[in-house]
Amino acid sequence: MTDVWTGKKWKWLGVACGGAALLAGAGAAHAQGIALPTVNLGFKSTDNPNEVVNTVKIILMLTVLTLAPAILIMMTSFTRLIVVLSFLRQALGTQQMPPNQVLVGLALFLTFFVMGPAFQEINTNAVRPYLAGTMAQEKALENALSPLRKFMFAQTRDADLALFVKLSKIEKPKNLSEVPTMALVPAFVISELKTAFQIGFIIYLPFLVIDMVIAAVLMAMGMMMLPPVVISLPFKIMLFVLVDGWTLLIGSMVQSFG
Repeated sequence: MTDVWTGKKWKWLGVACGGAALLAGAGAAHAQGIALPTVNLGFKSTDNPNEVVNTVKIILMLTVLTLAPAILIMMTSFTRLIVVLSFLRQALGTQQMPPNQVLVGLALFLTFFVMGPAFQEINTNAVRPYLAGTMAQEKALENALSPLRKFMFAQTRDADLALFVKLSKIEKPKNLSEVPTMALVPAFVISELKTAFQIGFIIYLPFLVIDMVIAAVLMAMGMMMLPPVVISLPFKIMLFVLVDGWTLLIGSMVQSFG
C-alpha cells in the first residue's frame, strides 16, 4: 500500500512540475516581448467618420457572406435539380428514401458539374486577378457576374424576363447587357421552377399508370381494404430500376442545360 501511495505522489508531483514548466514558459515568452493574438469585441464612441464607415462595411460584408450560399444557389442549376429529384421521390412513393441529405448532396455535385465552365471562367477572369492585386474589386465583381448572367439568360424564358423588367418600371432594355441582375435572377428562378414542374409531370405519368392498374386489379378482386400503394410500390421500384431510371433522369437533366 505504501508503494502504491508513493507512486501516486510521484505522479501528481510530475503533473505539478509540468504545469509549472508551462507557466514558466509563458512567463518567459511574455518577458521576451512575444505578441499573442487578442480579439476585442465591443462598441465605442468615435468622432472619426471613417471608423463608422468601416464598421458598417464589415457588418454588410458579414450579412452578404451569410446569405451568399442561398444567393449563389438561386443563380445556378441547383433549383431545377433539387425540385426534380424531390418530384421523383414523391412519384415513387418511397417517403424518405433517398434521404434529404442524399438528394441535396447529389443536387450540389450535379450543380458543380453543370456550372463547371462558368466557375472556371470566374476563377480565371475574376478571382485570380483580384487575389494577385492586378484587378480592382468592382471590376472583379463584374467579371465574376458575367458568366452567371450568361448562364441565366440561356435558361430564362423571354416572357418571364419581360414580366420582371416591366415590374421593375425601367426603360425597355435595348439588349441583354442592359437588363439589371435584380430583374434577371427572379425571372431565372421562375423559369427554372416551370421547367422543373414540367419534368416532374412527365416523371409522374408512368408511376400514375401503375397505381391506376394496381387499384383497378385490387377492386376487381374485391380487396378494397388493401391500400394500392402497398402493392404498387415494389412494381414502381422494379420499373425504375429495370429502365435504369437514375441514368436516364440525371443524363436528361444535365443535357437540358446545354
